[in-house]
Amino acid sequence: MSSSNNIAVSQEEDERLAKELSLKEAAAHDLSHRPKRRRFHESYNFNMKCPTPGCNSLGHLTGRHERHFSISGCPLYHNLSADECKGKATTRDKQAEERTLSHRQDENRHSTRNQAPTEGQLRYKDKVTELRRKRNSGLNKEQKEKYTEHRQSHGTSREPLLENITSDYDLELFRKAQARASEDLEKLRLTGQVSEGSNMIKTIVFGRFELDTWYHSPYPEEYARLGRLYMCEFCLKYMKSQTILRRHMAKCVWKHPPGDEIYRKGNISVFEVDGKKNKIYCQNLCLLAKLFLDHKTLYYDVEPFLFYVMTEADNTGCHLVGYFSKEKNSFLNYNVSCILTMPQYMRQGYGKMLIDFSYLLSKVEEKVGSPERPLSDLGLISYRSYWKDVLLRYLNNFQGKEISIKEISQETAVNPVDIVSTLQSLQMLKYWKGKHLVLKRQDLIDDWKAKETKRGNGKTIDPTALKWTPPKGT
Repeated sequence: MSSSNNIAVSQEEDERLAKELSLKEAAAHDLSHRPKRRRFHESYNFNMKCPTPGCNSLGHLTGRHERHFSISGCPLYHNLSADECKGKATTRDKQAEERTLSHRQDENRHSTRNQAPTEGQLRYKDKVTELRRKRNSGLNKEQKEKYTEHRQSHGTSREPLLENITSDYDLELFRKAQARASEDLEKLRLTGQVSEGSNMIKTIVFGRFELDTWYHSPYPEEYARLGRLYMCEFCLKYMKSQTILRRHMAKCVWKHPPGDEIYRKGNISVFEVDGKKNKIYCQNLCLLAKLFLDHKTLYYDVEPFLFYVMTEADNTGCHLVGYFSKEKNSFLNYNVSCILTMPQYMRQGYGKMLIDFSYLLSKVEEKVGSPERPLSDLGLISYRSYWKDVLLRYLNNFQGKEISIKEISQETAVNPVDIVSTLQSLQMLKYWKGKHLVLKRQDLIDDWKAKETKRGNGKTIDPTALKWTPPKGT
């Protein structure tokens, strides 16, 4: 009897405990009791800050959020305070309630089509007409001085003063549109469709390719915060949407890079672009390259450089394959400052073609070249592979008994330091009886010959196709 009672009591306790546990779980999942401020703060990364100079990131143009991290939501940029934004938000809410009430009253009418406007609609039309009639014909001298002083003080870091330029009614419509757009962007940010952080541009649409980016590039903030950029693959102009890109492509007359075509073999061409003559194109090229290069620091100072852009041609135009930049006057005889193969053309032999082309230019200039350091990880791998091929080809064709590092350098245009480091990595350089000896390892040469035979002559630079005279400097 007692045992059965014990069992019954334990069952009741289990049911009670289970009920309490379920209530606790429900309360834990129900966040309605939490204050809105706490939930809002959890959604933000407080390491971020607004890019507007002097802004503390407090307030929001919509008046509905406590913080902002972009120009679109910055009250200071729009020449407003956080309290003014909150006041405008309250006014907009009241106007929205009045419109909703008016629409409900109109619903009682059977049909609004082909019916005369109501008295309220007529009064509102007269009110708008009167407000727009008050539009100022122009700014007086004092207002012009105030606007000029504002522009000189803040430049493009603040929105121009808009008061007295149009009617108060139209200005208020514009402010409402700004607030609504800012709210839409905020919703996209909170759902993860607009990204924040050091690498804000996640993808670019480039020609028929959609490319994931690797590193941060300093595009203007209004473009970077979108997360995706659309680019013209010929003039490299960057845009915010597919629609803008489509309209641009209908008008863009570019089908190849600017500058002189100095090499053509089959469908491969190389254009020499002067950073001084084509500054915008070269700046856009540097910004694009920074998305895929970690060590690149050159963005806007492009005038001292020449850019050699490799393209692949088809019936639609010359598509960007890669490029390398080169100082017009290099004190250390660097023949490459920055080099990039576009991701969609990687692992196809184009990187070695670009490197080979840079050394071909050095041969024409009768100089010995070397890439500027530091090299990126992919760049270092490509250069080591290229130097290895050059040395093995030279040793395969070499028939003498004594070899000179200086002679190899003069014939291949590769810097002696790079030759020695490559020989050491291949274990082909030994020190014996006070002399350095180059070991002709036949096993490595045989492996290289087999790969060359398999690779064929598809992706190689033909020196006879180069039509170029070394520039005489700036």
